[in-house]
Amino acid sequence: MAYQYELPPSLIAQEPVIPRDHSRLMVISSNTDHQHAYFKDLPKFLCAGDLLVINNTRVIPARMYGYKPSGAKVEVLLLEPRIPPHQWLALVKPGRRLKPGSSIYFGPDLENPLLTARVEDCDLDTNGRLLTFETTTDTPIDKLMEAFGEVPLPPYITDSHAEPDQYQTIYAQNPGAVAAPTAGLHFTPEVFQALEEKGVQRAEVTLHVGLGTFRPVESEAITDHKMHAEWVHLPQSTVDLIKETKARGNHVFAVGTTTTRTLEGVVNQEGSLKAYQGAVNLFIYPGYQWQVVDGLITNFHLPGSSLLMLVSALVGRQRLMDLYQDAIKQAYRFYSFGDAMVILPDVYRLT
Repeated sequence: MAYQYELPPSLIAQEPVIPRDHSRLMVISSNTDHQHAYFKDLPKFLCAGDLLVINNTRVIPARMYGYKPSGAKVEVLLLEPRIPPHQWLALVKPGRRLKPGSSIYFGPDLENPLLTARVEDCDLDTNGRLLTFETTTDTPIDKLMEAFGEVPLPPYITDSHAEPDQYQTIYAQNPGAVAAPTAGLHFTPEVFQALEEKGVQRAEVTLHVGLGTFRPVESEAITDHKMHAEWVHLPQSTVDLIKETKARGNHVFAVGTTTTRTLEGVVNQEGSLKAYQGAVNLFIYPGYQWQVVDGLITNFHLPGSSLLMLVSALVGRQRLMDLYQDAIKQAYRFYSFGDAMVILPDVYRLT
């Protein structure tokens, strides 16, 4: 396939770089040129008056371990909240026998569980379960879910000693993601200070990252791929800063594909850039007409993923695959704990 590449397993980063901003940075400076730097050098490549837009979502302890009434162990991975409160779509393992009406217990005492999840329905799209959480205690359900959960690392991170806060950005604020917006993991207070001193502004959006983000595009024609819906919040303050930045001729840099999907998704859905809370499901691939984002900071993505296609919409598919081959040759570290690239606005957007 056009978006496949071979990656030596040794280049899948298992541990985060310490300090965060010492990860490597591939700088895509034109349609033909790129250079190698470190993330702490990022301020050198942005201009006074530019705007960074970051995703302030926070990863929740989405992996929970409970029991069937029989005592058999059950693993639950929360995917996304549903309405009413305390109802979640989740992957459950083993899930075959957990039919609607079944219960999952949490807590040290099987006879008197502190928290119970009732299976309401099966979800055909994810092969998951719709769970409603309940408790008979005075402790809030959210607190109990947090107590019985842990921050999940992606399945390709198989041998890591990372602490939970190392899988959070330093600006993580709004809980709701089951995976980190990993382009933001490289930022440190020192990088933000250097950007501020240079005159680069900062704005925020929220997109709660779900596992659908990492699903491979399996349809033969990418135009047949159905992008999952994601909940986003684009505040008016960010809209105002973007418009001010554009008006004076400066550039808007999205930190990560999640921020990109928020900004471009709202414009495509609403017809203009405006404050918005709700779902978006924009699938960006080559040929896309960019409306908000001028530059992008991103990590190196899984083969065949929609994220890889989004980045190729900025630089061109063949160019991106060539850049990935150079990253492999230079022993860059890939995926969530891996290195980064920045695509500058001078890059010609091939289709």
